[in-house]
Amino acid sequence: MFAFLEGELVYKSASLLYMNVHGVGYELNITLQTYAKMQTLDKCRLYTHLQVREDAWVLYGFFDEEERATFRQLLNISGVGAATARIILSSLTTDELERAVSGEDSRTLERVKGIGAKTAQRIILELKGKLLRRENTTSLSPVKHNTTQEDALIALVNLGISRSVAEGAIKKINNAPSLTIEELIKQALRVL
Repeated sequence: MFAFLEGELVYKSASLLYMNVHGVGYELNITLQTYAKMQTLDKCRLYTHLQVREDAWVLYGFFDEEERATFRQLLNISGVGAATARIILSSLTTDELERAVSGEDSRTLERVKGIGAKTAQRIILELKGKLLRRENTTSLSPVKHNTTQEDALIALVNLGISRSVAEGAIKKINNAPSLTIEELIKQALRVL
């Protein structure tokens, strides 16, 4: 429902913040990783995930798209709810989680509060090959608007193409900065 919110940070704590977006106050649950990145900011953009439950609507905020995507991947695992996913992402960065999963390092996952041996193994099994570290790529800035290449990358990922494959395809296009989003996506799909 909400892709992101951009506004003034009215209240900040390590797990919760209030954001004023044009006079509307949003309460967002955040991870420690997000808090560390936006702790000194007065305004920022947070990528959001809305969880609708029978008893409440809960909004989660993430400093970058990579953390939100990882959170959503964790939610797809049986036995891992939003609270557990948030604890995992508060304890480990997305890169640390990816290394633990690709190295089948269940001990690292077991050190996270509330994660036992079985859940750690399930996380490794379910996420193996799905989490890809973004090396030498630009992170989406919390305050500036996306570039055409970033928008095309997001569209390709939303089409089900892995981030690293989509980035590789965009890099192969010679005149990428001068193309429209639609042209860039079409050419990237041809390169794949």
